[in-house]
Amino acid sequence: MPESSAPVASKRGVFQRLLDAIEWVGNALPNPATLFALLAGVVVLLSGLLHAMGVQVVNPATQETVGVVSLMTVEGLHRMLMKAVTNFSGFAPIGTVLVAILGIAVAESSGLIGAVLRVTVSKAPPAALTAVIVFAGIMSNVGSDVGYVLLIPLAGAVFAAVGRHPVAGIAAAFAGVSGGFSANLLPGTVDVLVGGISQESARLLVPDYTVLPTANYYFMFVATFFVTFAGTWITERVVEPRLQGTEGSNSEQEQVHSLTDLEKRGLWFAGLAALVTTVIVVWGVLPTGSISGAGYLLEVAYGDGAKTIKSDHDVIAGMSKSMATMGSYLVLMFFCAQFVNYFAWTNLGTITAVKGAELLQASGLGAAPLTVSVIFFTAFINLFIGSASAKWTLLGPVLVPMFMLVGYSPEFVQAAYRVGDSCTNIITPLMVYFPLVLTFAQKYAPKTGIGTLISLM
Repeated sequence: MPESSAPVASKRGVFQRLLDAIEWVGNALPNPATLFALLAGVVVLLSGLLHAMGVQVVNPATQETVGVVSLMTVEGLHRMLMKAVTNFSGFAPIGTVLVAILGIAVAESSGLIGAVLRVTVSKAPPAALTAVIVFAGIMSNVGSDVGYVLLIPLAGAVFAAVGRHPVAGIAAAFAGVSGGFSANLLPGTVDVLVGGISQESARLLVPDYTVLPTANYYFMFVATFFVTFAGTWITERVVEPRLQGTEGSNSEQEQVHSLTDLEKRGLWFAGLAALVTTVIVVWGVLPTGSISGAGYLLEVAYGDGAKTIKSDHDVIAGMSKSMATMGSYLVLMFFCAQFVNYFAWTNLGTITAVKGAELLQASGLGAAPLTVSVIFFTAFINLFIGSASAKWTLLGPVLVPMFMLVGYSPEFVQAAYRVGDSCTNIITPLMVYFPLVLTFAQKYAPKTGIGTLISLM
């Protein structure tokens, strides 16, 4: 065997060696929690330096002057110390993730996930499995962040169930959910938010201009199939070959056997619960945030029908077991929350975005090169500011009028922005769900690091 592996290693091309280098550099970084703590410290130092230099910009959305707020002051120190707890407790992803993990725990302990996996594996054509996962990830964006906390771990389990590397399944789902954030067959909340900002930006020149939420629908529709194809091709031709023989390759494959009568009964119970829940949600009695909680009804209904849940003790035990594995994630999120809040307090994100947009405006490039520049610049800014609407609030009032003056519609520049906004989501550790995806991958390959995930994506 050693003799046969040497030629394979010698055939690694330039691209694979580049990915090896990215993985090595990324994994050489400190623990992600330490990395966020260091970045928070860098933000504090930069805020003091740039404040002393008098760096400021005019926010194009409000026409207000925005300067760097220094945290290297007594007031800044007090703010960091007194807000540490609320920074953590109020960090938006934490609540969503923990509630969803509780639901997944009940679904797993009741046997619902296992039953659904066996049905999926037995019914789905093996050749289409990757494409189905990427496509499902893209479509999950209609449900906001549900794809991150539900689909991505499920994709890893599905790949493991059919004997494929589970981290490849996680990567495929991540590509669909996050890399395909601006593609979909249905309009979503982001279309409304971004379209509203584009409209207000356009009205700086044309007071009655209207941008519809469906302004980029044709683009999104076509992009859905393009991203599905690209994500499928890269997963099967680049990611899976790269993962062959690595940690997690020997994950225990679940034996796909027929459902028992009790499991079938449980699925009928779960289906009935799903129907009732859907009717209630559509009727509008439950607020949006209660949909995750309503999902517990499906899992408990399945457990009752399949006789895998005999009492409330079984439900709580399943939840407790799952939450015990989230300790490292919570530690990571504490430092991530501090960094994100420090970055917002200092106005560094706002100033970087506005300065960059002004630089583009003054570049003198033609329309086509300028469009490409907007995509790359947005992708760069996305490494630091994750929110699509927050970035567009800063960039829209500069970029939309600029393109309108050279004959391009607000809808066009909005589409260019959305391309750049989504494509770097999957390679930045500063995206709030990146640590969660890393945690999912470490379930199968504990040595997976930041560099490993970035090189795969």
